[in-house]
Amino acid sequence: MEKEGLGHDSRGPVSMKADKPEDPQRQGLRERLETILIRTEKATSWHDEAGRLRGLLNHEGYVPIRTRLASEDLDFLAGARSDLLRFSELGLRLLDLHQPRDAGGITSDTAHPILRCRSCMWRWPCPTFRAMSESFGSPRDSNGKATMDDMSGPAFPESA
Repeated sequence: MEKEGLGHDSRGPVSMKADKPEDPQRQGLRERLETILIRTEKATSWHDEAGRLRGLLNHEGYVPIRTRLASEDLDFLAGARSDLLRFSELGLRLLDLHQPRDAGGITSDTAHPILRCRSCMWRWPCPTFRAMSESFGSPRDSNGKATMDDMSGPAFPESA
């Protein structure tokens, strides 16, 4: 027996409600970010090499190098500067949007009023700020992982 509101196609039952189509601008931005992420993951990290190469600087301030680079490395290096500029601009814009403001409620602790994000109105720190802080706010170890010691502190106060 078929439930009301469901139809069938070659894959089985489907909802007859049309899902809201994805916003083309949002979809385009997501695709751009995913492309940058994939390109970055495929490229080789130069973290360890950069330390060694620093000792080879010549009197003109350049390191004459000869190395083997994969096409993924070249793709990454070709766009790295502009991608990082865009990401840092994005981060600054998101920080400007997502910042705390007094929620205006009555509290018994006037020294620590209840705060909300001025943009999304979530209790501070909002999910956007937390995600940014977890991704960008902590120093990284040599493997690129945030250290657990750096994940605590004033950026993550206990929320009730």
